[in-house]
Amino acid sequence: MLDMIKPVRTESLKAVCIRRFEELILSGKLPVGKKLPPERELAVQLGVSRPVVHEALVEIAAKGLVSMIPRIGTVVNDYRREGSVAILTSLISYHNGMLDPKLLESLLAMRMLMEKENAKLAASNRTSEQMLQFKKIIKQEEEVDHKNIAQITEIDFDFHHLVAMATDNLSYPMLLNSFRPVYTSMSGQFFQDPDVIPEVFSFHKEMVDALEKKDGVKSVDVMHRMLIHGEERLREIISK
Repeated sequence: MLDMIKPVRTESLKAVCIRRFEELILSGKLPVGKKLPPERELAVQLGVSRPVVHEALVEIAAKGLVSMIPRIGTVVNDYRREGSVAILTSLISYHNGMLDPKLLESLLAMRMLMEKENAKLAASNRTSEQMLQFKKIIKQEEEVDHKNIAQITEIDFDFHHLVAMATDNLSYPMLLNSFRPVYTSMSGQFFQDPDVIPEVFSFHKEMVDALEKKDGVKSVDVMHRMLIHGEERLREIISK
């Protein structure tokens, strides 16, 4: 019986500090250009050690939220100018899973450009091994429980990532990976509507057929229709 009891997991002190700093900056309570107190003072205020504060600041600096300037200190950035892709996950968490409407539209437009290009290149460059992987994903979709939203979300991401892998471009799958938290957050909301699941799986089958035939025009067309379908349904869900 005891073997079935899993250990209780809590956030690390660093994670708690990171979240606190992000909330203060994204809410505007720490304004752009504001110089933070010294790390030793921050450690006292947060009730943690100085190394924990330093590690947290290094991580939010990597996201572009702050700049750590030698002999000056840590200064709050305008994340809209300095922020990296990594900050998108923080923005989603801060807004309880939602995105600012303008940022959402920007992400959807970028995704349309990137994934249509992926579809075109994949039709030309996909390998026989990758086609077997596509068919394995289709098999998973046929067998998955439609109530298991988390698994469906993962399968959907795997499908699009495999399209990126099939382009034979090293940067495209890595770029898609960098958007994974944002991508799965949006698609997780999308798949809450049970009606869209068979529709998406149907698009995937159509895409695999086009890729197998190495039909670039058809692959781009399917990807375009699939993304338009997703955008329209996602906007409907968000507006409710």
